Amino acid sequence: MGTALAWGLEIVRGAQAAASPFLTSVMKGLSFAGTEYCLLVLLPFVYWCVDKRRGIRIGILVFLSTALNFGLKSAFAQPRPYDLDPSVGMAAEKTYGLPSNHAQVSVVLWGSLAPLFRVPWGLVLAIVLPFLVGISRIYLGVHFPTDVLAGWALGAAIVFVDRKFGERIERAIPKLKESLALALIAAIALFMNVLTKNDTSISGAFFGLAGASVYAKRQVPFSVSGGLGKRGLRFLFGMATIAIVYLLPKLFLASIEAGGPPIIRFLRYALLGAWVAMGAPWLFMKLGLASAEGPGDHSASEKEGSLISK
Repeated sequence: MGTALAWGLEIVRGAQAAASPFLTSVMKGLSFAGTEYCLLVLLPFVYWCVDKRRGIRIGILVFLSTALNFGLKSAFAQPRPYDLDPSVGMAAEKTYGLPSNHAQVSVVLWGSLAPLFRVPWGLVLAIVLPFLVGISRIYLGVHFPTDVLAGWALGAAIVFVDRKFGERIERAIPKLKESLALALIAAIALFMNVLTKNDTSISGAFFGLAGASVYAKRQVPFSVSGGLGKRGLRFLFGMATIAIVYLLPKLFLASIEAGGPPIIRFLRYALLGAWVAMGAPWLFMKLGLASAEGPGDHSASEKEGSLISK
């Protein structure tokens, strides 16, 4: 055992010295803020009800971040604390430990959401929540402190790059032909598959979300505007359809997916991503839960991010 890991294991044991059933429940709850399940709730809410551009951008950033994280985990192949001392394992994961994906994703997710909140609340969330998520991972014995520090650093680097170049890239994509944009997205998804060899769900969700968003602006020009009641109904109904789109294919394809080719899982998650970006909005417009986007709605949707801060 290396010096850093031995030191980290002592930190984990020290954190667990104050363990109690209540504190453990709190820590597991905090961990949720750095998972794909949290993204599955927040991404549709932002995209359907607050700011379409910001919603798609957040989803793409988180998927790219996760693929990078999984690639680094495989490269470093570092054990988790409970692999060295089973007594500290309050939770378990199927992957290697370095860097912490929960810590990294929480920085990317909440750092990307920060502009939608009034100053300084966005900055507070972008710092405090990832910090608490990282602490929870150490407490639960699934990460060494160095794993968490590496995750925070990578997440911060991704947010910095997005702030520096994101707008420029976002403006350039619509200028490409739809077929060329889709080919570029497919190439990125293929590279993501290389990084996440054992799980094609991440690349599939990215391909479905990003690919459908290329066509959504022209084919499903829905507006995020509406009263709080209308937006709330849109979100609740949309989440119900997500549950159906996610669970039904899983139910019917579970036996095939288990021992079958990775493309099955890729397509199932691509369907989910495409439903969020294009399928559900189409249904909203058909049912009168969303109106067509007007000439001024694009800029208005960005301003409507302030609804979160009021």
